[in-house]
Amino acid sequence: MTLIRHNDSVLDAARDCVLAYGVRRTTLTDVARRAGVSRMTIYRRWPDVGSLVADVMTREWVSVVAGLDLSDPVRAVVAGVRGLRAHPLWRKIVEADPELLMPYLLDRRGATHEAVLQVLEPAVGDARKARAVLLVAQSFLVSAPTMLDPVTLDELDAELTTLLEAYL
Repeated sequence: MTLIRHNDSVLDAARDCVLAYGVRRTTLTDVARRAGVSRMTIYRRWPDVGSLVADVMTREWVSVVAGLDLSDPVRAVVAGVRGLRAHPLWRKIVEADPELLMPYLLDRRGATHEAVLQVLEPAVGDARKARAVLLVAQSFLVSAPTMLDPVTLDELDAELTTLLEAYL
């Protein structure tokens, strides 16, 4: 029980530090101070800021997905994209430390991808479709801001809805 409380307080503190300073300027000392724990408490669970921030990202973004109503997978995916796009941690990382996202876009799936696939597969009924839907949703999450002139995010989200309805 104590370890879980420490983990939650450390993850909360790490999130707050990233929101305040960005990832590159966040240190484990800052996180420990904000969480009210020793650095050794943090080092027992996370060897460095990168692994701690990865766990924070997973926790925060999976919480967005966990709150979705998957009885309508199309609406859920669009709502998930919107929820993630508006999430303060997502916005801070995209603004201050976008290079953190590159491994998850080009090299490997992360824990968030795995969690989303576990939710999507039963909702869409097929592992291949779940992966295709995740790829499309990810592109609308990551790249939509580059396509805003002359359209709006709402218009792009409507197009995402149309694409997913046709596919699913």
